[in-house]
Amino acid sequence: MPNFIPTEYKQNILLSVNFEDQIQPGTFEYAIHYLVENKFDLKGFEQEYKNEFGGRIAYPPSVLLKIILFAYSKGITSSREIEWCCKYNIIFKALACDLEPHFTTFADFVSRQPEKMEAVFEQVLLVCHEQNLLGNELFAIDGCKMRSDASKTWSGTVKELEAKRDKIKRLIKHHMNAHRAADKREGDAAEQRQRHEKAIATLDRHHDKIDHFLKNNEPRIGKGKRPKEVKSNITDNESAKMTTSKGTIQGYNGVASVDAYCQVIIDAQAFGEGQEHHVLQPILETIKKRNNKLGISKDLYKEGALVTADTGYANEENMQYIKENGIEGYIPDNQFRSRDPKFQAQKEKYGKRHHDKPKTNHKYFTADQFKVNLKKKTCTCPAEQPMWLKNESKDKYGNHKLFFEGPMRKCRQCPMKKQCMRKPESADTRDGHGRQVSFITKKGKSNTPYTDWMKERIDSDYGKTIYAHRMSIVEPVFANIGTNKRLDRFSLRSKAKVQGQWQLYCTVHNIEKLINYGELH
Repeated sequence: MPNFIPTEYKQNILLSVNFEDQIQPGTFEYAIHYLVENKFDLKGFEQEYKNEFGGRIAYPPSVLLKIILFAYSKGITSSREIEWCCKYNIIFKALACDLEPHFTTFADFVSRQPEKMEAVFEQVLLVCHEQNLLGNELFAIDGCKMRSDASKTWSGTVKELEAKRDKIKRLIKHHMNAHRAADKREGDAAEQRQRHEKAIATLDRHHDKIDHFLKNNEPRIGKGKRPKEVKSNITDNESAKMTTSKGTIQGYNGVASVDAYCQVIIDAQAFGEGQEHHVLQPILETIKKRNNKLGISKDLYKEGALVTADTGYANEENMQYIKENGIEGYIPDNQFRSRDPKFQAQKEKYGKRHHDKPKTNHKYFTADQFKVNLKKKTCTCPAEQPMWLKNESKDKYGNHKLFFEGPMRKCRQCPMKKQCMRKPESADTRDGHGRQVSFITKKGKSNTPYTDWMKERIDSDYGKTIYAHRMSIVEPVFANIGTNKRLDRFSLRSKAKVQGQWQLYCTVHNIEKLINYGELH
């Protein structure tokens, strides 16, 4: 038999380790170590400590920041796992200089002072500017919706939460009655009483949680011209229910503005709302103020910087803001593709976007098959039955229109209703309606002049060229943060803390850009 040197992995040995030798140039840990030691101003963190003349010696903020940035670069957000790495991972031990902070120290450092994380983000951005990694010519804005540390089952309007509280109260009463009934029985009564007691205790906690929230919080009102109540969340009331490609989540929208030159993130903010058009103006204003504050640019937009974003950021108010502030913006409306000849055959080639809907070749009667007399304001359906004039008004585009509806009693008995109505069964209900159809009598002036102005810009060859760059600028950034850094949910609560965590991840991304395209020495 061959003779090999024996190995024993469970043995303990003493090693002479120089921590600085473990931090090799060209690596991410070296970049963090260099930036924190030579470029960062951490006086903002140091102001929090009041132990000059007494109290326990604190862990240096520089060490905690290095460890957290390195952990985030490896996709580690758990404070307990970071503590474990500081004990057993040589790179973590080198960055920590053999310190082993408790996991609560890491958790407190990230969550207690989120505004300091923005200062770290800005300092890295300033280094990117000094290294000429910012083009300041074109940047793209987009968002990534992720779950937060809150359950969507605890969401609802005030009315819905009150109904949930009342339902829990009824369940408590039910278990109490069952508990009393079990007292009178023999045999397995003890086991049943224990089960009911446990259920009552759980329901009591849930009831008190909802009741406390309703007594101490006002209804949450959304934004827009006609604000209405939106669903609150008992656990984190600044988060929101959002619809994503993977279903409905309770979370935040992490928005990033990315410079096209080296894909450096120039702004990172988190918003607790699903709709994106409300966030465009504050983002553009923040970018302008930050560039001015850091000395990168006095007015980025007047110097010709181009802005692009997807259709979620398009509405009349935003287009007005862009035009009146002289911003070179290219943001398409949701009909942008339908006007582009290149995409005319897209549905025939690739099919509809939502494949789960049942396909049908059934054709319904269109408005062209109805006989209308605009002067007399009369209309006859394909079954030769007269329709009544339901309304005469303007639509949202300013067009004067006549709205006709078929009498319900005739539509209910009509043999052609399956060809005429998409939901013919609605005519059989008391609250149903007959077939409805409308006609334009006079085209009015558009009440969306700024949207029309943007349509002309985005439909031009130059506008299409600019917008074509959007996906290649911003989507790889989200792929890096989401896939390589494994960020799929925010682990903190409240908008400020989530934004701080999002900015730390964006800082990690920018440090990688410094490694790849800059010079750190």
